[in-house]
Amino acid sequence: MTLKRLFDLLVSGIGLVLIAPVLLAIGVAIKLDSPGPVFFRQERVGRFGRTFRIHKFRSMTVDAPALGPQLTVGSDARITRIGGFLRRHKFDELPQLIDVFVGNMSIVGPRPEVPRYVALYSPEDRELVLSVRPGITDRASIEYKEESEMLGKALDPEAAYRTDILPRKLAYYRAYAQGRSFGGDLAIVFATLRALLSRYG
Repeated sequence: MTLKRLFDLLVSGIGLVLIAPVLLAIGVAIKLDSPGPVFFRQERVGRFGRTFRIHKFRSMTVDAPALGPQLTVGSDARITRIGGFLRRHKFDELPQLIDVFVGNMSIVGPRPEVPRYVALYSPEDRELVLSVRPGITDRASIEYKEESEMLGKALDPEAAYRTDILPRKLAYYRAYAQGRSFGGDLAIVFATLRALLSRYG
């Protein structure tokens, strides 16, 4: 077992135990706020191109996939009341600790994309980026923490994501896959915490 995997197991395992009451409270709030499941499960592409179904707290109406695009743009009308709060504070991402614990994800790594966006990767990018486990956070996540708001200002959000944001994210993903280290992972974790805390001034 590598040091990175040991770190992932310890952080995700201890984290899930410590925040279990918070997860339960959020789950109850979601059920009371709107009909539908607590979790949003979506197919993502993981290490070596294997797909898995990511865990996120459901933050949109249950019929959201039929009412609009996969991208969430600005103040999307499909977002529920509790969902807006969860997204604003990134609490909808907490269940991904489950994905880390079972080995589909890592604490730090390129964010896992849906298959239709991975299809846009060049063969070289697929080989390099998908050689590592996807993560909950990375440099691209920090840089584009307000991605939804950014896309909300675009005339064509889908085109803006494909031609502007995704290529920039891929540059971060490549850099991580080529120069990853345990020390670098810790630096990204602390940078992520700083970015989250900055929301509170």
